[in-house]
Amino acid sequence: MKIFQQAIQLHPRKRGFHLITSELVQAFPRLSEIKAGMLQVFIQHTSASLTLNENADPTVRMDFETWFNKAVPENDPDYRHNDEGPDDMPAHLKAALLGSAVMIPIHNGRLALGTWQGVYLCEHRSYGGARNLLLTAWGE
Repeated sequence: MKIFQQAIQLHPRKRGFHLITSELVQAFPRLSEIKAGMLQVFIQHTSASLTLNENADPTVRMDFETWFNKAVPENDPDYRHNDEGPDDMPAHLKAALLGSAVMIPIHNGRLALGTWQGVYLCEHRSYGGARNLLLTAWGE
């Protein structure tokens, strides 16, 4: 079995849901060496997250942002953790809801995503900064 690992840093993005699939593939050319396997993408932050979803219609990403902002509002007086501003605790809650990793099958050296699937960086902070990801692929 082959195991490859690659750390990458994504450039800072504004708050929202951003497709990063092509960045992952470009940053990890050794994927092509795996005919059948798995890729884990892990984000090393607690105020941003990852998910798989619609990759064609950008209004889906806008609706995600709208829903999460309604579900987890800023300036809730019950939040105690607000040292870094009103988006601090909501960002942690949103990241906990979505998760810090995604797993994607690899088939014939390519990500085996569905026709309309893409990997999102879910940036929950207004100014989250650069985000670090650890990509780990394994298989035959």
